[in-house]
Amino acid sequence: MATLIVLSGLPGTGKSSIARELARASGAVWLRIDSIEQALRDSGVVPGNMNDAGYRAAYAVAQDNLHLGRDVIGDSVNPWLLTRNAWRETGLRAGAQVLEVETLCSDIEEHRRRIETRTGEVPGLVLPDWQAVIGRDYHPWDRRHLTIDTAGRSVAACVALLLGAVRETAASEPALPGP
Repeated sequence: MATLIVLSGLPGTGKSSIARELARASGAVWLRIDSIEQALRDSGVVPGNMNDAGYRAAYAVAQDNLHLGRDVIGDSVNPWLLTRNAWRETGLRAGAQVLEVETLCSDIEEHRRRIETRTGEVPGLVLPDWQAVIGRDYHPWDRRHLTIDTAGRSVAACVALLLGAVRETAASEPALPGP
């Protein structure tokens, strides 16, 4: 059975680093909202304000891959109940297991250093500065999810935690049947 791993969290908490290595280790499809949204901007079809265009594209591609039996990693800030529910519904509609994960960096100085020193991997994408990150509209979770604190933890250790959680999810949580 396919698994949808929904990686969420503020910029600079390690989502994309973890997603990249998890995709390498597991063979899962990695859907990075930053890449999707920048491609839409670059196309000239979608204006600078994405609204939910990037997320909707990711949900559709995720569902297609889940129907094929492929595991999918959704990599996005995923700041609101609305987006969290949409990711979850995407997985459940495809009959997949859904593992919701929030990354955080409890060491504020480390988090700030990451934001201030990182370089962009997505051509053309303007990275947020520290003020934009701490001012981001990001709502607390309203349901059970896996939290990974990346402060002082290697990417490899985070991936190992996630792989263990995927195994546990597959063994314990039945998915709703897909169409």
